[in-house]
Amino acid sequence: MTADPSVWRVKGMPLAPATGHGPLDGMRLAVKDLFAVTGFAVGGGNPDWLAEALPAAEDAPAVARLRAAGAVVQGIAHTDELAYSLSGTNKHYGTPPNPAAPGLVTGGSSSGPASAVATGHADIGLGTDTGGSIRVPASCCGLFGLRPTHGAVPTQGVLPLAPSFDTVGWITRDAATLAVVGDVLLPPGPQAPPSRLLCLGGTAGTAASFGLPVAEASLSTWDDPDPLLLAFRQVQAAEAWRAHGAWIEAHPRSLGLDVEARFRFGAGVSAEQEAAARARIAAWRAELLDLLGDDAWLALPAGGPGHPRDLGVAGRDAWRRETLRCAVPASAFGLPSVSVPTGASPPAGIALVAPPGSDRALLSLLL
Repeated sequence: MTADPSVWRVKGMPLAPATGHGPLDGMRLAVKDLFAVTGFAVGGGNPDWLAEALPAAEDAPAVARLRAAGAVVQGIAHTDELAYSLSGTNKHYGTPPNPAAPGLVTGGSSSGPASAVATGHADIGLGTDTGGSIRVPASCCGLFGLRPTHGAVPTQGVLPLAPSFDTVGWITRDAATLAVVGDVLLPPGPQAPPSRLLCLGGTAGTAASFGLPVAEASLSTWDDPDPLLLAFRQVQAAEAWRAHGAWIEAHPRSLGLDVEARFRFGAGVSAEQEAAARARIAAWRAELLDLLGDDAWLALPAGGPGHPRDLGVAGRDAWRRETLRCAVPASAFGLPSVSVPTGASPPAGIALVAPPGSDRALLSLLL
């Protein structure tokens, strides 16, 4: 069968074999086109970037660990350009299919890996989550996805976007596989579930299915998300411009207009604005952790259904803002979060957000 060019940049049978044996024996891995895979260049969702990139001399640590545990690299799957989008659309390669909602996008920026898993052409989608790029496509496609605690999984060998928020995450069709990947990639940590769930955005009914007491929560960054979204945007864009601004200046019109605009916003963020934004984020993080205490986790929407595939820029921006409202708290605060499908049609997920280091406990609650 010919590989779908909107999903795969390059695909093999497999593309790269396992290097060992373990709990992932025979599982097929779709690697987001931000990770180093030995012998292949990183394309970053942009053909001009790919044309100048050199083949990787070694795997990114996350890829190496999965291959050592028995997984095979089925292929390198597309990402939104330089991972700076949430729609899953790419002006160069197209929009990957979402079999759970054919008229809607997969969500991004881990769009290719999510589509590969959703269509059954991969068992594990290895991606990144900076502002929601694991949880959002998992939600849009009816899949499971984990954004780990910031720094829990090495990001070496991964094309950066905003290092203060970048994480390595993964997407699967079932909770058991999500947890097995966690056994391979995550550091040791507690596995005890919380005593209760604090719910935002009308999630109490769905959250009750986890078998824990639930209560409605109040959080300033949910009631009025604009200040947090702005602070996150300022820090993210400033870091993204430092990472890729010189390349963007040297390659005018290479990126989609909306993606380039996000990068260029970062060029106008002053050092004083960035520092103030970081301070605000730290204060809101302390507020949330104080709310959770030692015995509670947060439940909130992982994001709404994906938007129509042909939606215009203004509509995509509105959808992006509402989606970021759900995703940014965990991203900005460096917290682990898992997206769990609710069974709704079209698909939508519920996200659980836990204190730092609770990654294994999040996964154990799903089993």
